[in-house]
Amino acid sequence: MHQDIKEEIEIPTNVDAKIEGSILSIKGPNGEMKKRIMLKISHEGNKIIIEKKNGTKRDKNMIKTNAALIRNMVKGALEGYDYSLQVCSVHFPMNVSATKDFVIVKNFLGETKERKAVILPNVKVEIKGDIVKVHSADKEAAGQTAANIESATKVTNRDRRIFQDGIWMIEKAGKALE
Repeated sequence: MHQDIKEEIEIPTNVDAKIEGSILSIKGPNGEMKKRIMLKISHEGNKIIIEKKNGTKRDKNMIKTNAALIRNMVKGALEGYDYSLQVCSVHFPMNVSATKDFVIVKNFLGETKERKAVILPNVKVEIKGDIVKVHSADKEAAGQTAANIESATKVTNRDRRIFQDGIWMIEKAGKALE
């Protein structure tokens, strides 16, 4: 059954939203993000409206997904997203450093070759002792950078119960992992 589908997203007063064609730009005190939205989208007052006439179940799912992405963009522009990772070295002491584009891990399990993890654009990485902090206004970029760092120290061909070395995520966008 086809029905008219409409989703409204509230925009706070200190966040600026612009729509140019199919590109939505959200700018706030913590940063600016742009995303292409492939649906009919409009900006009225302090609301962004996504709508579809005679929409199907698939259209409804697309609208709900895009509304969640826009809410994440607004939250990121206001507060940002933080991920925390911990460096765990049981066998050999690791050296972890961050450059502009990479996180470099030296002496992982005694290896002479350094391992690198890509830092995506608009993401800040800080290393304080054995804690690695990842911060960005874009939730997807922050999460992917944290995942890149974690997977750079993946142990293969060894028993995981004994070789527990690596960099592990301990806090995910404000939620502590157990």
